[in-house]
Amino acid sequence: MSVLDYRGLAALDAVVEQGGFERAATALSITQSAVSHRLRALEEATGELLVIRSQPPQATARGHRLIAHYRQVLLLEAGLNAQAPEPAALPQLAIASNADSAATWLLEALASVLTEPACRVDVLLDDQDQTLRQLREGRVVGCITSSPDAVAGTSVVSLGIMSYRCVATPVFARRWFPDGLNPQSAAKAPAVIYNRSDTLHARYLAQMGLNENVPHSYFPSSEGFVAFVQAGFGYGMAPVIQVREELADGRLLDLAPGTQVDVALYWHRWNIETALTRTLNDAIVATAAKWLQQDRASIL
Repeated sequence: MSVLDYRGLAALDAVVEQGGFERAATALSITQSAVSHRLRALEEATGELLVIRSQPPQATARGHRLIAHYRQVLLLEAGLNAQAPEPAALPQLAIASNADSAATWLLEALASVLTEPACRVDVLLDDQDQTLRQLREGRVVGCITSSPDAVAGTSVVSLGIMSYRCVATPVFARRWFPDGLNPQSAAKAPAVIYNRSDTLHARYLAQMGLNENVPHSYFPSSEGFVAFVQAGFGYGMAPVIQVREELADGRLLDLAPGTQVDVALYWHRWNIETALTRTLNDAIVATAAKWLQQDRASIL
């Protein structure tokens, strides 16, 4: 395909982003049949299927690459616009983040591109081991991930270390761990894990030489996870920066003082240089430096 049809790319992006042809039509202020026609014309021009007609529609690998290209072009065009756009025309920056970063320091970083406002944001939450996939598929302009491996067309910078401790309330600890965290107590005590992709608890138990198969609940919310533990329903791995005060005043106990799981975080971003992306990238790195460990020393 020698010349890209940007009306077709806009339709492709809208169908996937909005989750359907009807919503895409509303977002683009055209008819549903026009969306279908533009997408079909784009697929005929590329000679490939770009969207799997499921519920909701899913982009194919080529579709994701074209969406990524289209969003990069939109960012570049926004950077060329010297005048402040109308609110409805504000560019959108989509980024992927682990939930614990989103619950603690990420909003402070995003304030730099939201206060004027300079753009809109779309924050996609996933496990820190999974967010890089969002960047590879072109869904986001940047991601916070535990992987240091760069993707073609992107840059990567180290953000720091997020440390996790195994915590519980004093009442929970007295009931379930009267003799400390050991093979017998771990086999019976109810744990809480963020979601099925979360490996932190298993990594911690393996590090302690304990069986990774323990009774557990799932609670896929960073704030809700900590509230779950504080309510005495389970014990689990919490980021130190999120429970520092609770550990200091005794509302939560570290079940194995001196033992933690350190997760190194990295910021991956498209190699797109505009005033907006530079502001976002600088803010992400600077804010992370304030909140995250920059070495392996204890932060308590």
